[in-house]
Amino acid sequence: MPNTQEYTVEYRNVKHPRCEFKTGTLLIILPKTGWTPQQVLEKYGEWIKRKQGTINTAIQQTTETTINKTRTDDQLRMLVQKFAESAQRDLNTKINKIYFREMKTKWASHSQNNNLTINTLLKFLPEDLISYIIYHETAHNIERKHNETFWTLINRKHPDYQAKEENLLAFWFLTQEITNKPESAKTQRR
Repeated sequence: MPNTQEYTVEYRNVKHPRCEFKTGTLLIILPKTGWTPQQVLEKYGEWIKRKQGTINTAIQQTTETTINKTRTDDQLRMLVQKFAESAQRDLNTKINKIYFREMKTKWASHSQNNNLTINTLLKFLPEDLISYIIYHETAHNIERKHNETFWTLINRKHPDYQAKEENLLAFWFLTQEITNKPESAKTQRR
């Protein structure tokens, strides 16, 4: 069993248990009957250890990472538009609309209608990560799931995508610190 110092349990109307990390805190989601937290910790122990290691590394990296505190929302919109136009050309696809709002759990999202919703916290990121996020979301026009086809598309433009994903985790922690969000709202998912 992993060394999990802190975790929360939620019982939901689900068939199978699962584990999520809410900015460093383990959330165990259980069906209303049939599973105990200890059983889940035993079953997913190795995954939990790996994820905790990734999170700990990201937290350590935040001390070496600087954020852009000078970019305005308008400047972010202009950058996103520029990167979206480039991604659409590269991928030979079309984005319908781009929306901006502060999001609690992710950097951006892609809808079935080929719309993008962009987290306004992207303004704190370096341009190369903003470009990556926009390309990543635009690629969902072609492949909706994070499968081998999707990552092959990403790899064409961003062969260092795995390092970028790790950097995004570190930046997530930093942006949460500067926006002073309560612990329960600090999560990063894609």
